[in-house]
Formats: sequence, structure tokens, C-alpha cells
Amino acid sequence: MPDFIPIQSADDPRVEAYVAIRERDLTGGHGGRFIVEGKVTLETLLRRSRFPVESLFLCQTRLGPLRDRLTEVPHGVPVYVAPQGVMDAVAGFAMHRGVLACGRKGEAALPADVLSRDGPSTALLLSELSNHDNVGACFRNAAAFGAGAVLLDAASCDPLYRKSIRVSSGAALWLPFSQGGTGDDLIAAAETAGHEVWALTPRRDAEPLPSLKIPERVALLMGAEGPGLPADMIGRARPVRIPMTEGFDSVNVATAAAIALAHVFAARG
Repeated sequence: MPDFIPIQSADDPRVEAYVAIRERDLTGGHGGRFIVEGKVTLETLLRRSRFPVESLFLCQTRLGPLRDRLTEVPHGVPVYVAPQGVMDAVAGFAMHRGVLACGRKGEAALPADVLSRDGPSTALLLSELSNHDNVGACFRNAAAFGAGAVLLDAASCDPLYRKSIRVSSGAALWLPFSQGGTGDDLIAAAETAGHEVWALTPRRDAEPLPSLKIPERVALLMGAEGPGLPADMIGRARPVRIPMTEGFDSVNVATAAAIALAHVFAARG
């Protein structure tokens, strides 16, 4: 069991990483750190994450329910404990879950670092997804249906944003991903690694998903909610559509990703 360090004031410099979390989330002001919130994501951070843990910050009422989890805290990682009022004052809003942790991002991975080099492979490519819920849900879907990696362009939001991690059910902490460049760069990286790129689009001239034979290595390219993928990017890949009822041509991007990933997963048995 780690040593618990009491925090009695919101001005204590030892919990500086947790100050005004929402504002820092929006500005990227965590300085190479990311914040995890909640019991489920804390468990993933401690048991499965590929990122180092810097500290924990807990409401004192959570020590009992988390007793078993806390035995897994790495040696030397501080566990700060505060009354509810102090924790709320530090975070800048009511911390009902009472569970926070801080991790270190480390050096950013390149597409070649996360894409498999041989054998069957499914990758998910995300272009210009600026909604944190959608990015988190896409990671959760990718994990559920066996994708080996997620590539995001620079215009997409950070999958290590606190809400994205929570919506991903912690998958963003362990599923290999790379972020940077443009959507065209994602296509090029996937093709270099031997993947056939399928651009998901509601265009009527796109091939229906159920009719396609699944290649050994496939990358599913998803565009932003609303505008979708630009025509020139679709033209670089294989246009694929999800059949829908007449007069309705689109679903949420995370839902579309789930349908396509599940189809590939089921086809591979």
C-alpha cells in the first residue's frame, strides 16, 4: 500500500497538475501530462497503460473502495488525499467521482511505430475529428473489434484529453496510436504498411460494405461529423458506404466506425 499524502489547501503546490482541469484541457496546458478521471480509467492506467503514472489525487472518502486498486500503484508514485471541498477547489468543479490521476505522455509515436508490419491487420484512421466524445468512442470501438492501431491527423483532438479517455473506457491508454500530419498522410502511412484504405462515405456511388471481401490488411478512414471526408481524400482510397434505409444516409462517426470495424472483425472469425 502506498503512503498517502494529505492535502489540506487548494494552494498546495504538490497538486499543481490538477488545478483548473477543464481550462487546461481546453488549452492543452498540462505540459506533457494528461489527467485520468474515475475508477475504471484509473484501473486501466495502473494495470495496462503504456504511459507512466506521475501521481494520484483522491478524495479521502474513496480510500476504502479503492483499497485493492491502490496496492497496484507503482513504488514511489505519490498518492495525494484531500477532503471533498479541497479537491473540488483544486479541480475547479465538483469532483463527484473523487478519483484523479496524472500520467506522462512521453515521446509521440510515429505511424510506423504503431502499425503492424505483417499478418492480418485492422487500423482505424481519424481525420479532422474535433469532438472528444467521438474520438473516445472510436477508440473504444477500435479496442472492442480488434483494431491494432489508431492514426489521427493533427486536426483531430487529443485522445488523451480527459473526457476522451473516459469515453474510450480507458482504451486510449493502451491501444497504440499516432497523431500528426494530414488525412492524406494517414492514407500514405497505412498504404506504406501494406493496408488497403477504405474511405467510409455516404456517397451513393460507393461500394456497399457487406458486398466487399475483407483484405488481410485494411485501414478504415473516417471523416469529421457533418462534412465527412473531402472528395480528393475519398478519391485516394476505396469509397465504401454502410447501407441504410431510404432517405437516411448517415450516422454518428463513432457508430459508423463501430459498424465497419464489427463487420471486419466478424468476417475474420
